[in-house]
Amino acid sequence: MSPRQKHIRPFSTTPPLHKKGAKASFSPPSKGTPIDDPYDLTTLEADIATALERLKNDLSKLRAGGRFNPEVLENLRVQPDKKSTQTVKLNDLAQVIPKGRTVQILVGELDHVKPIATAIQSSPTLSLTPQPDPTGANPLLLIINIPPPTAESRKAVVAEATKAGEKASTAVRDARGKQQKKLREMQKTRSALPDDLKKAGTAMEKVVEKGTTEVKRVAEGARKVLEGG
Repeated sequence: MSPRQKHIRPFSTTPPLHKKGAKASFSPPSKGTPIDDPYDLTTLEADIATALERLKNDLSKLRAGGRFNPEVLENLRVQPDKKSTQTVKLNDLAQVIPKGRTVQILVGELDHVKPIATAIQSSPTLSLTPQPDPTGANPLLLIINIPPPTAESRKAVVAEATKAGEKASTAVRDARGKQQKKLREMQKTRSALPDDLKKAGTAMEKVVEKGTTEVKRVAEGARKVLEGG
């Protein structure tokens, strides 16, 4: 074979992009680069699921229909030792037992009774006053009377539920924005076909719409319970 023949490129192996006048609408990633999937909505779905879970958790901490959620007390921080600034959750030191319009707190150790009572009384959000066992039989027992909800307190808790719903809606919009940014980046780098990006965008909107509807349903349901309590 002559030197000239060695430099002749066979037609069958000529890349399409080398042809004169050829125009590419899709540029696949180079070898070794992971191919993005425009239809991969797992991150979007996970973010929306997290937003819903946080919403339900926030709503569960509110007083519903005049019932007191024991988790509010269980998660209260207590300083068991005056010599240390370290705090622990109340449920690490005592057991919280709801009983109708009262809550019993059964403390594990006598030295922790006063720190727990102090933590409850000094909490600006609880407005509760623990009392020792009225019978005097159990020094490890504290009794808390739960006051019935007033029109003012009910209005405040409904406002909190509304705020929680708005927070969740914002989280869903943020999740959509993140997914949309991903699709725009794929369009910019031509790592996906335009038709696939369009279909992926439609699928994204359906997921977002479903998440938004669920957030509204959960928030509205909680508000109705709180308003009718």
